[in-house]
Amino acid sequence: MSLSCFDLGERMLSVEEALAALREFSPPMLGSETLGLEALPERVLAEDIHSTIDVPQNTNAAMDGIALAWPQDASLLPERWLRVGEVLAGSRYSGGEVAPGCAVAITTGAPLPAGTDTVIMREQLQEMHQEGRDWITVERAETVRLGQNVRQAGEDICRGSLALSRGTRLRPQHLGLLASLGVATVKVHRRPRVAVFSTGDEVTAPGETLSEAGIFDANRFSLRGLLMKFGCELLDLGILPDERNRIQAVLEHAASDADMVITSGGVSVGQADWIRPALSNSGDLGFWRIAIRPGRPLAFGHLGARRIPFFGLPGNPVAVMVTFLQFVQPMLRHLQGEANWSPWRLTALAEASLKSRRGRVDFLRGVYHADDKGQLWVRSTGRQGSGILSSMVAANCLIEIAAERVGVEPGEAVIVQPFGELT
Repeated sequence: MSLSCFDLGERMLSVEEALAALREFSPPMLGSETLGLEALPERVLAEDIHSTIDVPQNTNAAMDGIALAWPQDASLLPERWLRVGEVLAGSRYSGGEVAPGCAVAITTGAPLPAGTDTVIMREQLQEMHQEGRDWITVERAETVRLGQNVRQAGEDICRGSLALSRGTRLRPQHLGLLASLGVATVKVHRRPRVAVFSTGDEVTAPGETLSEAGIFDANRFSLRGLLMKFGCELLDLGILPDERNRIQAVLEHAASDADMVITSGGVSVGQADWIRPALSNSGDLGFWRIAIRPGRPLAFGHLGARRIPFFGLPGNPVAVMVTFLQFVQPMLRHLQGEANWSPWRLTALAEASLKSRRGRVDFLRGVYHADDKGQLWVRSTGRQGSGILSSMVAANCLIEIAAERVGVEPGEAVIVQPFGELT
């Protein structure tokens, strides 16, 4: 399926149709590179990882105490145990198999000596020296259970089993798991190179003098922050004036050097909006009208001979962030090789009425919390204009109101998308 034969251009798309089109138009996942553990945070695995060892490698003690063979028949329980040795973590017991009625002092992580099956914690023991020998009595022996405080070899991960699947975004716990397997390097997908710029004669860089009719460039820095969270390589092209030839030249250059291009502003049908006509000379325009608020207009297409994805996001700062989260984020995750990703959605009850309009999906900025019974509730952050960036600052989620709903009444259920790790 190609953009030219997919009849989207001037039609108003639902959010579902736009997401389906983006999945169809997504380029292949980026290639891979091999990196060491220290460079892996937030990268996405390009290979399956199978364990070459059991984790833990040996059946071992889960705490400090004594290791012994605990009888199943309580009538065979000795009054005291003969201490015959000691084993420390990182070494094995050298005294052979431990006989019944004998015990070995053991530290956390030390392999269990042959003949033992149970570890009793140090706090439950009394030691005495009699007849030239060390003896141990067990307090509250009725609380001891056969096999307690023992970690079995391979109980975490068995040798040969799948430890991590390709497509996994590597968080700190994944890095610890890889290290526990002795894995020093893995293949991960390459980081996307993303070119970003703002457009508009009225847009001024922070730190410069603001004209009477100007606005500071918030969008580019919101986008930079979001892209950095993804670990993208940034090509920041700054602010471009409303000049078609200049914008077209920048688009053509970016298409040869980036994996994706993102702009903000200049997408609509206004006289000074040059992105759409410039794009038509440098690539394909797939669609630009989506039934969403905030977020119209949003242009998507391909650029250059490599047909890299292009997103022309709206000019209003809240709309930029909302459309990035809904539409750009899934494609970025796909490029990075992240498998089976979908937004995290929870159901909450509305604390107050929420306004919406039938026929479009509304994304309100909200604050959700759990009451003392664990029920989630959500409220809006107040004024919801697409230029009110403070509504994003005050929020911890987006409230997603489906296109078929005309508002939400207090106490009614509604979907929330927690911001999570990106915002």
